Amino acid sequence: MKYDFIRCAAMIPTIKVADCQYNEAEIIRLMDSAASEKAEVIVFPELCLTGYTCQDLFLWDTLIESAYRSLIRIAQHSEGLNGIFFVGAPIRYQNKLYNCAVAICNGNILGIVPKTFLPNYSEFYEARHFAPAPQYTDVIILPEIGEIPFGTDLRFCCSENSKLIISAEICEDVWAPCPPSTGHAVNGATLIVNCSASDETTGKYLYRRQLISSQSASTVTAYVYCNAGEGESTQDLVFGGQSIIAENGTILNESKRFINESICADVDLGRIIAERQRMTTFEMQNDDEYIDVFFSLKDSDEDIKRTYSTKPFVPDDKSERDARCEEILTIQAMGLKKRLNHTGCRTAIIGISGGLDSTLALLATVKAFDMAAISRKNIICVTMPCFGTTDRTYNNACHLVEKLGATLKEININEAVILHFSDIGHDPDIHDVTYENSQARERTQILMDLANKYNGMVIGTGDMSELALGWATYNGDHMSMYGVNCSIPKTLVRHLVNYYADTCNEPELSSVLIDVLDTPVSPELLPPVDGIISQKTEDLVGPYELHDFFLYYVMRFGYAPKKIQYLAYLAFDTVYDKATINKWLKTFYRRFFAQHFKRSCLPDGPKVGSVALSPRGDLRMPSDACVNIWIKELE
Repeated sequence: MKYDFIRCAAMIPTIKVADCQYNEAEIIRLMDSAASEKAEVIVFPELCLTGYTCQDLFLWDTLIESAYRSLIRIAQHSEGLNGIFFVGAPIRYQNKLYNCAVAICNGNILGIVPKTFLPNYSEFYEARHFAPAPQYTDVIILPEIGEIPFGTDLRFCCSENSKLIISAEICEDVWAPCPPSTGHAVNGATLIVNCSASDETTGKYLYRRQLISSQSASTVTAYVYCNAGEGESTQDLVFGGQSIIAENGTILNESKRFINESICADVDLGRIIAERQRMTTFEMQNDDEYIDVFFSLKDSDEDIKRTYSTKPFVPDDKSERDARCEEILTIQAMGLKKRLNHTGCRTAIIGISGGLDSTLALLATVKAFDMAAISRKNIICVTMPCFGTTDRTYNNACHLVEKLGATLKEININEAVILHFSDIGHDPDIHDVTYENSQARERTQILMDLANKYNGMVIGTGDMSELALGWATYNGDHMSMYGVNCSIPKTLVRHLVNYYADTCNEPELSSVLIDVLDTPVSPELLPPVDGIISQKTEDLVGPYELHDFFLYYVMRFGYAPKKIQYLAYLAFDTVYDKATINKWLKTFYRRFFAQHFKRSCLPDGPKVGSVALSPRGDLRMPSDACVNIWIKELE
């Protein structure tokens, strides 16, 4: 599929125990169904060709021979289907019977993976019928089939996509202390399949879900777990058919239990590779025992069915989002509290504008002062009205400080800026970058000097989205002594302020915060029109929700521009047209590269999420790197 996405399916046939021909027909029906869904990696349950619950019938030749014949016909049916299939079947070799996952593609049996760990406790008696996987992986000869790779250390490698490398394990293998999939992953496998027959007991489904999610995370793989369902014998057990498709700890799809539901999901191998590449603790191995088995898949232009949130930094679930907001506010406050204690500062200086960023910075500072048992009166909030300040933002700033119990100081900078214009010979009627930045630098100078006067610390208010775009005045609002918002994107700033408004239990404070949230984002450096903000940031640099989306996939996974563009088309399909997305994506790349010099000398500040831009931490990037190849890819 496109951009390293692979569609995987877990297919659960409704079987009849020991009726191989019936089960064969069911498997073939589901193979065709998976093909119609454009699935490329298709997994069936453990021993689904015979039924997992055959018990001592596994010792009877008739069953094993019937299964073998059905397996050959299933392989023949796969010819012309664009997929690789993993079918659970018993395979007899050298007078031993093995519980196997059989890989099939385009009319051929590619390889056979026997189960390593045989449960022989509680309700399980597999060692009575099966032998554990041999220590070696080799090529064996099977009747009417010929030479087939046999063993646990098999890598099924897609000829058309080097990122698709599949290895298999079977049910109990993943429950063991050292699952085979761990070794498969460090030896290159990016996708693990598991043919399983795990029965249902009360609460077991929760552990099973956690197990698969955790194993996909620890191995940094995509993981397709297909579990046996209805049709297995209920003499002593019930099988619920809980199948799971996970990707690096995230469950992409999970079947309903007790109805034999087959599921599909598009896994992102690019994400797997990107994550492994950046993790220095994910150490690759090169075990000589592994045998590479190659298979082919036809190229497909099928659009992915996976959905992407327009706000990747913000959880969709409200309870999860609220917990995240509380955690982030605490991280911000703890970072500042440590800095205050270390420097001996008992005073904070904040430029307060009535906008979102300075509001969040003040909320975090209040929390830090409460933690440090310092009076909120020691938080000196400075409002510095000038040419672009509106009554709305000014009043909100004043009311916010009052309701939080901090100290308000007002310094009008009009005269100082006009004098500065005279000093440098600038015409105040020319509203250019000099006109704007002179105000930002005057404000920063005042804050720094007040910090000296009160033995305090200037708290930075700029957020990560502004840093990514370079939307800050160099040595103006760009500079502070500790930046509490430095790794919080604009889309998340809004939710943090909203969370505080919802939970502060102070109606008047909440009302002020809600009005701040409703105010357009603006630096307010140009004169208002009829008292209304005339300068809206998103009209100039583009929508922050787009830029935050771009930032997440650039920094978190290093995706190529075309892939980010494609994901944005999917996520914002009903919000922005493609031309708009393309325009602002180019703007993002140009500004991200051109403005990095501002990030190279950022003040200290706490990292709160998986994406950050600190030059001392997550982003070691030359300030004069060229953006050409990224722009050319988009053009």
